Amino acid sequence: MNLFKEIKSDLPASIVVFFVALPLCLGIALASGAPLFSGVIAGVVGGIVVGAASGSKLGVSGPAAGLAVIVLNAIHDLGSFQVFLLATLICGFFQLVMGFLRAGVIAYFFPSSVIKGMLTGIGLLIILKQIPHAFGYDRDYEGDLAFIQSSGENTFSSILHAFSAITPGAVIISVISLILLILWDKVLSKKHKIFQLIQGPIVVIFFGIGMNLLYQTGLVGLTLSSDHIVSIPVPSGISGFLSQFSMPDFSAVNNILVWKTAFVMAIVASLETLLSVEATDKLDPNKNVTPTNRELKAQGLGNIVSGLIGGLPVTQVIVRSSANIAFGGKTKMSSILHGFFLLISVMTIANVLNLIPLASLAAVLLVVGYKLAKPILFKEMYKLGKDQFIPFVATILGILFIDLLVGLSIGMIFGVYFILQNNYINSHQVKDNLEVNNDGNEVHHIIFAQEVTFLNKASIMRTLKRVKNDSVVTLDFTENKFLAHDVLEVIEDFKQSALSKNINVICKN
Repeated sequence: MNLFKEIKSDLPASIVVFFVALPLCLGIALASGAPLFSGVIAGVVGGIVVGAASGSKLGVSGPAAGLAVIVLNAIHDLGSFQVFLLATLICGFFQLVMGFLRAGVIAYFFPSSVIKGMLTGIGLLIILKQIPHAFGYDRDYEGDLAFIQSSGENTFSSILHAFSAITPGAVIISVISLILLILWDKVLSKKHKIFQLIQGPIVVIFFGIGMNLLYQTGLVGLTLSSDHIVSIPVPSGISGFLSQFSMPDFSAVNNILVWKTAFVMAIVASLETLLSVEATDKLDPNKNVTPTNRELKAQGLGNIVSGLIGGLPVTQVIVRSSANIAFGGKTKMSSILHGFFLLISVMTIANVLNLIPLASLAAVLLVVGYKLAKPILFKEMYKLGKDQFIPFVATILGILFIDLLVGLSIGMIFGVYFILQNNYINSHQVKDNLEVNNDGNEVHHIIFAQEVTFLNKASIMRTLKRVKNDSVVTLDFTENKFLAHDVLEVIEDFKQSALSKNINVICKN
């Protein structure tokens, strides 16, 4: 496979993801009570190691906000960061085992309504969390997705306080940056190819740096404090850079708490990864299906490497993945390149990166948030009926007012309720009878039962995946009374991909 075949799209997207990922890596490390550079290490490993090993074309991995509280408590309970690194390494081995045991199938048991609710909820959360940064109120760290913030405020009180603590210099940067991004997306990108090659967020970042330098001259009477800009460790030479890496304390391998911590992190990190995989595949315009077992193995490898060299645990993360998709990423090369950019930049241009205003990054993330949570999606979900709309809304509210995993759990409860309600009325199964026609081509006759729910999604995907090129497939819906929206999406995606495989799909209603 030629990783550079989409480099015209992957390179600019990777630069955008790099700029988005940098403050998130630092913010999550800060919230985790870990050395700031450990977040950067995790970002580098997530991009290069996991990106290379993963089967996901558009997913981006790195340190996750959902693990910040677990990491913070673990470092305190284990007594040192080096002992925690050992737990991260063991966590990676647990994930490798889960991948070989094919635990990735869990991803297919999340209803589409819940996954879409997760995407929309995170989109709204990104918008709400970035409003204070756009106004220059930077008490909370970049990447915090919890309702109760580390600053002691909550998502909404932080916005209220932002209005009473406006930094004019930051507002000017964020407003002009938003105008540039909208103009770039709606007008300029349609005028000339150069505006497609150079992404708007890249221009916005350099604009922010220029404005920051202008403020520093004192000519315009505006300033940005250290809280308003990116702040990464500046190494003093090669030795100073290398001193920021750490090794795990292997003497603690007999500590049972290390193994308990590793197991908990493996479960939570794997769940977040699988959810992000499903969500990323939903956003993928080409509807690629990520091999989930391979993804668990890739994440396991990433956590082994990250633990060995002093990094935080990694997962696939939806904020960076959605930014990658939103700004044109096509293949895994985008994720890999963003990891190299993180590594090279902190080695060579840390001083330049420390000129980037958080207001510039806030503008970029506001656009990402809007693309995840477009208002029309609420109307579309409402039209699908209450069995789709209620889990969708419940997931959003749970994410906004508690956190990601709790929100997903609430959405799942509502989703399972409607499934059980439908299953009470109808049974469900899918039959696949294979024949061969006179031309020697396989003929599949797939009969859908009265009740086909999202619980059938994995088996239907496996059945359709077995269909070879140049085959004939009859999808028989004559006995079907209920077809879950999740399964309908799988069928529509299959019909779309069948066009390029010379598969003749016949629907019988």
